[in-house]
Amino acid sequence: MICVPVMAETNREAMGRMKKGFALAGMVELRIDRIHRPDLSALIGPREGALLVTNRRKEEGGFFEGPEKERVGLLIEAIGRGADFVDIEAGTGESLIGRLASEVKRKAGAAKMIVSYHDCGRTPSWAALVRRFHSCRAFGAHAVKIVTYAHAAEDNLRLLRLIPMSLAAGQPIIAFCMGPRGRVSRLLAPVLGSFITYASLRKGAESAPGQWTVAETRKMMALFGVEDSGFRRPGKAESFGYRGRAEQEV
Repeated sequence: MICVPVMAETNREAMGRMKKGFALAGMVELRIDRIHRPDLSALIGPREGALLVTNRRKEEGGFFEGPEKERVGLLIEAIGRGADFVDIEAGTGESLIGRLASEVKRKAGAAKMIVSYHDCGRTPSWAALVRRFHSCRAFGAHAVKIVTYAHAAEDNLRLLRLIPMSLAAGQPIIAFCMGPRGRVSRLLAPVLGSFITYASLRKGAESAPGQWTVAETRKMMALFGVEDSGFRRPGKAESFGYRGRAEQEV
């Protein structure tokens, strides 16, 4: 599924970009860590696709300034206001992630948690990546997200190996490399079954180095024979789902 990240400094600007994002893709990631005083009551409302809310901490490339309790509290509020997904870093700690997980559970399938790990400087060894995968999965995430920075082509191959491993275990995963040398992994990830691939609204609106635009991503996915799986909201008798190769293999 293609996800458009929205990074804006004001609530009004964010809402405008979200509208454009939903016109192009089935999911939008709202980076509230970039917004000065995010107004979640205004930001989270009726929409055409799935809304992922992220409040990224500085240690993993984010902009949030303040106590961790406050940062996670905003994610809990986002769930209460109707966000479809929230992204929380595994490094946040067991206690605060547990609070978020409890809120997700209370929603009984109306929201899902992504537990993530980002290394903005390198791609660790295969053994270290596997350890990171298991540490993220241990929190009971709907999807695990592992993102690293590629300095060489082989970094992409090492990181992408996580996708078939994860799907074989029945765990949805998001995995790719950042940086100019990591651009190829953003296209190969959906081919292998990554749950989400992130793509910017336009050049210059990237939320991370190496990101393709939505138009570029859709074109390359078509060349690879991969369809954007889109998104459907759950009915009374079903939980969140996504369509496509990943769903068939999990």
